[in-house]
Amino acid sequence: MSLPSLGMKRRDFLRSMLSSAVALTLPGLSRAAFAGENDIQVAMTPGLVNEAATRLKGHVLRTPLVDGGLLSKRTGTNLFLKLENMQYTGAFKERGAYNKMATLNPAERSRGVIAASSGNHAQAVAYHATQLGIASAIVMPTVTPHSKIRRTRNLGGDVIVHGEEFDESLAFALEKAEQNGLTFIHPFDDPLIIAGQGTVGLEIIQDLPDAEILLVPVGGGGLVAGCATAAKAINPKLKVYGVEAAHYAAMYQMLHHQPVKTGGETLAEGIAVHTIGRLPYAIDERLLEDVLVVDEEHIALAITCIWAEHKLVSEGAGAVGVAALLQYDGMFTGKKVVTPITGGNIDARLFATLLQRDMYLQGRLTQIRVVSHGGHADVYPDIATVLNRTGAEVVNLEYDPIFHASSPLSTAYELIIETRDEKHADAVIKELNAAHFEAVRVR
Repeated sequence: MSLPSLGMKRRDFLRSMLSSAVALTLPGLSRAAFAGENDIQVAMTPGLVNEAATRLKGHVLRTPLVDGGLLSKRTGTNLFLKLENMQYTGAFKERGAYNKMATLNPAERSRGVIAASSGNHAQAVAYHATQLGIASAIVMPTVTPHSKIRRTRNLGGDVIVHGEEFDESLAFALEKAEQNGLTFIHPFDDPLIIAGQGTVGLEIIQDLPDAEILLVPVGGGGLVAGCATAAKAINPKLKVYGVEAAHYAAMYQMLHHQPVKTGGETLAEGIAVHTIGRLPYAIDERLLEDVLVVDEEHIALAITCIWAEHKLVSEGAGAVGVAALLQYDGMFTGKKVVTPITGGNIDARLFATLLQRDMYLQGRLTQIRVVSHGGHADVYPDIATVLNRTGAEVVNLEYDPIFHASSPLSTAYELIIETRDEKHADAVIKELNAAHFEAVRVR
């Protein structure tokens, strides 16, 4: 579905819902579609962000800005982290959602609101609509994890699962809004949403007036637009960069006059957006220095580094600022850099896998096979004695009397052990062989 296919009545309705002359961004738009900005009233000002900040007091957490500690040393910067993962719903999206819904008049509140989202925006709308006494419906794609659907319902949202992708959910939500007179709460293409998200940047520059670099995740572009508007109004010397995942680099492609091609799996699903909002783009084109594109390996590394150095949980989208510092090593050496950890809603199993994978890459997890000859049914206690003596810890154990035993009188064990490093693992294997076991590294 594209904007020209909509009738005038639908188009006028959408614009009125968005409370601005900003047209809805739908799939298939390229940078050329934004070339004529005379038809857009760019209604975003620092004043709107200040108004949002006043509105949010007592309803959204003013999150701390913390020193990057060892991450500063690792990245060669003077790093600070803005902890938006500490919000009640675990992400910054609360700011824009509350700011928008708090401005609705009594009639709009009584009719209710609707949104389309597969994650943080859904939870933010559901939670704050409930707090404001507004009924909310959230359209979520069929691929949305059950945990996110359950949490959105628990926060008070009436969840409608529809569409294989976000774009289908979005179209369905807009139809429901028109049919039932609901107010559509856009995730990024609305000045009140952008102003609410911009309070992140306002708080950063209030807490650290001499910040030099701001790295902000980019999905639809609303957060970085709001942050740049607020922060650069106070500190014009501040340089603001967007950060996108490589498979969803629409903003980078548009700014660099490239065809927009997006899609694929990413750890940063929170910013896996196919299109940039029309209003955010009009702002970002003027205010951003550039957009940095990060790959999946560095996103994974950033998630584990944030945990290792700060014991903070970050989802992939929330970690891309740190990922940019790791991938673009030396680009900001010695600079005072700030990046928001925009959310902490990562799947628990994925998070555990990433931590273990990182330990493997560091040489701290090793898979070994230990074979015992001589017909003893269970010699694991003897193996454990050697492991305890060497200081290795068993993470996983599998008994294998069939596939890797060299004879009917042999017994094999597959073990994953945790060691200090690869040299330590080599020493453990040597000790096991010295104790008359046949021990080899599998991986």
